[in-house]
Amino acid sequence: MQRLFAARVSRAWHGWLLRTGVGILLLAGSLLLAPVQASEATIVSVTPVVDGDELFIDADIELNLTSELHSAVSRGIPLHFTLDIEIVARRWWWFDKVVAKERRTWRVVYNALTRQWRVGTGELSLPETSLEDALARIRQVRNWSVADVADLDSGIEYQGRARLRLDTSQLARPFQVDALNSSAWSLATSWKSFSFSIPPDEDE
Repeated sequence: MQRLFAARVSRAWHGWLLRTGVGILLLAGSLLLAPVQASEATIVSVTPVVDGDELFIDADIELNLTSELHSAVSRGIPLHFTLDIEIVARRWWWFDKVVAKERRTWRVVYNALTRQWRVGTGELSLPETSLEDALARIRQVRNWSVADVADLDSGIEYQGRARLRLDTSQLARPFQVDALNSSAWSLATSWKSFSFSIPPDEDE
């Protein structure tokens, strides 16, 4: 009788181990096969434009948020995106001359009470109907003044680079801690290089 009971317990135990093992394998397999969603950001193009006495920058950017960032901003957590730009003149006998080093930061925020999105730079904040519409203002940069033409010399090829990043330093401190521990918040493009020269003055 005891042997029969022991045999039944043994079969039940092995069956439980088999079922549990298969479950663990299936779970691990599903985790391995599940797509890892990451924020995607790429600067597609940077175009310097001389207009009058100023040098402007136009840029086209691909920007897609992870579900984690989408959820955060939808709960009212402001997201700040900063576009950095640097322009230098190469000098073989000395350090490169920095002629422009500028940044522009957009703040994207959702107001749950009014159900309205807002995006802006500095003191300017504009309403938008959706997150996609708000991000569209970041994806397409136009007429950003970065330097005075008077500070640039004609006939010299200037080298520039630009990048976009999620500026987590402007988050509230508790969210900064979360950002440090989550790869979803480490959104930044690679530096995009470009070059240009100032055409000579027609009077010269």
